[in-house]
Amino acid sequence: MSRSVSPKAPQSKDQSPPVRKVREELRQVSDTQALRALTHPVRISLIEQLSVVGPMTATEVAELIGESPTTCSFHLRQLAKYGFVEEAGGGKGRARPWRMTAIGMNISSNNEDPEAAIASSALAQLFRERELQRYRTWLDTKGNYPKEWRRATGDIEFVFYLTPDELDALRDELLEFLLPRCQERLKDPSLRPPGSVPVEMLVFTYPLSLPERDAKARTSAAAASPVRRACTKEEP
Repeated sequence: MSRSVSPKAPQSKDQSPPVRKVREELRQVSDTQALRALTHPVRISLIEQLSVVGPMTATEVAELIGESPTTCSFHLRQLAKYGFVEEAGGGKGRARPWRMTAIGMNISSNNEDPEAAIASSALAQLFRERELQRYRTWLDTKGNYPKEWRRATGDIEFVFYLTPDELDALRDELLEFLLPRCQERLKDPSLRPPGSVPVEMLVFTYPLSLPERDAKARTSAAAASPVRRACTKEEP
């Protein structure tokens, strides 16, 4: 059975919620070249593993993602070129550990730049497909997990009536609540209690319909379209 806590009412924008600082601490990814550089399955795998496991050499991370050390070394250097990873220090010779420069990122684009918008959409889709595949894997294999893990997990869905500003404020509240809890144990393994494992939580927000005025405009335009009149059989 799913267990949930009802969120507080969204704050208005003029209240300047403190989560703005939390959001600003995320790595902002909006440059077209950086977006394109990140849109690669191997590079996404490297970022996922370095974020969850911590600093690793190319050889160590290669064993986790099923790629060769040479391939991982090349892609780590490319990620470093755009500031996503850096050398962690303490290595010897070619055994140089790498680490993330920041835990968490905000993928966005300038709506006035079509290329950045396309690159941002492609990158977001790549992330989501990987996340949903892990969720499908969980559904297929959860019978192998102890009952306390099966009991603790679950799916939660909410439907709200919100304005864009209210939705933005709600996302801020979720970030303020969840991001520090996410980051502290990723950054400091000593804080991870015995028996803990990485747990992924997906939160999607999206409107289920167009605003009324836009929906009416599209309906009117479709009704007047000669293509619609030619292809739609009207009942008497």
